[in-house]
Amino acid sequence: MQYHVFERLGQHNAQLKRAAQLDGGTGLSQWYNNNDYIALDKPAHHTLSLYVADGYESYRKTPGGWHNGGAPDRFCLMPGQHESTWDLRGPLEFVHLYFTDKHLAGLAERVWDMDASGLLLDEKTFADDPLIASLYRQWLLTLDWQERADRLALDSAVTLLLVHLLRSYSQRQRALPCPRGGLAPYRLRQVLDYIEAHLDQPLPLAELAAQVQLSEYHFARMFKQSQGLSPHQYVLQRRLAQAETLLHDTTLPLAEIALACGFSSSSHLASRFRQAKGIAPSRLRESRNR
Repeated sequence: MQYHVFERLGQHNAQLKRAAQLDGGTGLSQWYNNNDYIALDKPAHHTLSLYVADGYESYRKTPGGWHNGGAPDRFCLMPGQHESTWDLRGPLEFVHLYFTDKHLAGLAERVWDMDASGLLLDEKTFADDPLIASLYRQWLLTLDWQERADRLALDSAVTLLLVHLLRSYSQRQRALPCPRGGLAPYRLRQVLDYIEAHLDQPLPLAELAAQVQLSEYHFARMFKQSQGLSPHQYVLQRRLAQAETLLHDTTLPLAEIALACGFSSSSHLASRFRQAKGIAPSRLRESRNR
């Protein structure tokens, strides 16, 4: 992953727990660190950090001295080209989202239909924002970053995070457009048919939005108004329904069923199946074969 902050952390005491680069080029990493001193020198990208656990002894150097304020669910927004120095005097677990001006500009153009040149992000340290904490904890932290069936949910969460940053922490704020109504019936049918025909594929949000020539943000909002479910919730529902049909009507091994339904392994299928239906796929098959 070609991100300065990611590379710098790897040269220090920080222990990488997991990392992923998403389809649009944004990056995710989850770290544990303790007793470390890190200087970050004008990275070319932005970093949104959420403290997951501990962080009470995290200090940032300021003109007035060392500033402390870390704790679980606090976030730091570090715009590109800013210098920062950190003294971690105790344990800290945190998650980083890396993104660039190009990501922000593309999103601003799609959502607001605006020229995003000159857009500036605010700098925030040890700040509170329940929406950022919720998106990290409910989605980014709970999903499997390497599981292709989870990529749609990851894309959706990252898009919501970046839209929120543009709306709340940029110096060129504009009111978000609010779609009136959902997708036209023929457009909705077009997307649903596409999903049904490609359940064995990753189905990223951008790919679904492209089917109806909408931005990812507008598509997600309008799809939910039409269907009552977000795109990733609907896709997961359809994957599980197809898996249940194959379990009932075929003798295919679980591994083949998982691949046919867009899951990378039988264990990931089993995990999602138990969460949704309260029973393991193998047990369901056994009960119907009696």
